[in-house]
Amino acid sequence: MDKVKKANLIRKGWKVGTVAEFLDLSAEESAYIEMKLALSEKLKKRRVGKNITQAQLAKAIDSSQSRVAKMEAGDPTVSMDLLVKSLLALGVSKKELGRTIS
Repeated sequence: MDKVKKANLIRKGWKVGTVAEFLDLSAEESAYIEMKLALSEKLKKRRVGKNITQAQLAKAIDSSQSRVAKMEAGDPTVSMDLLVKSLLALGVSKKELGRTIS
């Protein structure tokens, strides 16, 4: 956000800060959420790059298309295990997984 817009919002009584501040997240909670979102983004990019549908990926990991859609959307009900399992099924290496979450 640019400085002028931020100053105008503060002057009008708005609080301006980060999502972590707004939700009162610890550093660990914030890092965990960022990792899950990074894995979700990687999943979608890899699936689309391999020209695989959500239904095809779901079948490969013994899940449902709607679950794959939730994984790609960063739904909080999706486990980190399922994200990692799905990325591995798409051929992502352990090294690449490490780079994704770092």
